[in-house]
Amino acid sequence: MTAAAQTAAGGQAHAVVIGSGFGGLAAAVRLASRGYRVTVLEKLDKPGGRAYVHERDGFKFDAGPTIITAPFLLEELWEMAGRRFADDIDLRPMDPFYRIRFDDGTTFDTNADEAAMREQVARLSPADVAGYEQYLEESRKIFQVGFVELGHVPFTKWTDMARIVPKMMKLQSYRSVYGLVSKYVKDERLRTALSFHPLLIGGNPFSVSSIYALISYLERHWGVHSAIGGTGAIVDGLVSLIEGQGSTIRCNAEVAEITTQNRKATGVKLKNGEVIAADIVVANSDFAWTHKHLLPSVKRRKWPNWRLDASRYSNGLFVWYFGTKRQYPDLPHHSILLGPRYQGLLRDIFHKKSLADDFSLYLHRPTATDPSIAPEGCDAFYVLAPVPHLDGDTDWAERAEPYRQAIEDYLDRTVLPGLKDNLVTSLVSTPIDFHERLLSYKGAGFSLEPVLWQSAWLRPHNKSEEVEHLYFVGAGTHPGAGVPGVISTARVLDKVVPDATVFAN
Repeated sequence: MTAAAQTAAGGQAHAVVIGSGFGGLAAAVRLASRGYRVTVLEKLDKPGGRAYVHERDGFKFDAGPTIITAPFLLEELWEMAGRRFADDIDLRPMDPFYRIRFDDGTTFDTNADEAAMREQVARLSPADVAGYEQYLEESRKIFQVGFVELGHVPFTKWTDMARIVPKMMKLQSYRSVYGLVSKYVKDERLRTALSFHPLLIGGNPFSVSSIYALISYLERHWGVHSAIGGTGAIVDGLVSLIEGQGSTIRCNAEVAEITTQNRKATGVKLKNGEVIAADIVVANSDFAWTHKHLLPSVKRRKWPNWRLDASRYSNGLFVWYFGTKRQYPDLPHHSILLGPRYQGLLRDIFHKKSLADDFSLYLHRPTATDPSIAPEGCDAFYVLAPVPHLDGDTDWAERAEPYRQAIEDYLDRTVLPGLKDNLVTSLVSTPIDFHERLLSYKGAGFSLEPVLWQSAWLRPHNKSEEVEHLYFVGAGTHPGAGVPGVISTARVLDKVVPDATVFAN
């Protein structure tokens, strides 16, 4: 049965969504609210994509995203489904947002309290207080343009980009994030503390456009939050919305091909041979993987393999999930543990594609807020290290365990004394897992790197440039990675996907 015939038979336009990450789930809610019958297809055994939840030995570990920084985006989805976000999700504000620990043991806590932040800056470098406030004002201006004005706007024509170039020049978008921070503050520790945010979305602070300095103000404006039950609780909540709208989520349903006719998407074919017809297809699958593997019948003009290969991709991620039989009450929910090098380490990761002996880490201790995700008296952790993606020559089969042990040694002698004697469960994820399990091209943690020439109109469009009735959400399309960015990719669909009535009789 063709998609058109299926629509006629069922009386309702059908949308297939490939992947159930935040982008796919948000797209499903939005499409259903606009009259589509939606089927979400997930390769893994349960929804979430990068926001999957690992369960081991009584511990729950969020696999990927751990913070929420723009709650209104989620509240909007709940409203579309006729429910209240606060009725389903217990979201808690974090204070501090992060505790940054420098290699010399000095710490720097960040939060939304202006007076407290001035005190933190003055403690490190009194001469930089005025410059810090100037930088934050610059971040506010960038946030207003980059997030409020443009975060939900499709960039389908080059003229869309041309219109914003004057604003981008005025906001110094030609500078890197680190370069913009350095214009205002001189203390190297502060420069690091104020510029690391692009690493949360797969960007090198020394390379990505200063447009991404908006993250500093975004956190100040809405705060940093964590959900009771972990990020997985938000995934479960979205699944409940989708099912409540009458839509369907199928797990263990890997898509092998997006079917097309005359360069129009007509549905998908699963690995098991099943064909599912659709009026539109929304791919939350990795952008490069989708083009390389899911469109075999299409001669690609805009995104041939050579262009995909020549694009720049985000770093890979090494993540160690572990549980302890004791608790560490002095450790906050989020910590950034900085190594002895900053620019040099990032050069090794992003340019040399070389796994260095040193590292900087993000340490997540969700039991600081929610003890229920671990057995009584225990703590759950994940520690994440940015590493090269798979274009490097790292043999992860050989290097993963020594690298984990080096991280364990470091944590044991710094912030988690006695860690080695208190471990009760452990799980490691490398770029190989991202490549094989999540089908992420090159094992990149965040798809394409958000450099200036891969942003806005220059980033892959939400509306396919190859096939009609095919659309993209997720980290690899506009506006980009991170939970707010990925949910916003689904917001963009409201502007580029036709209403369901277009396909009706």
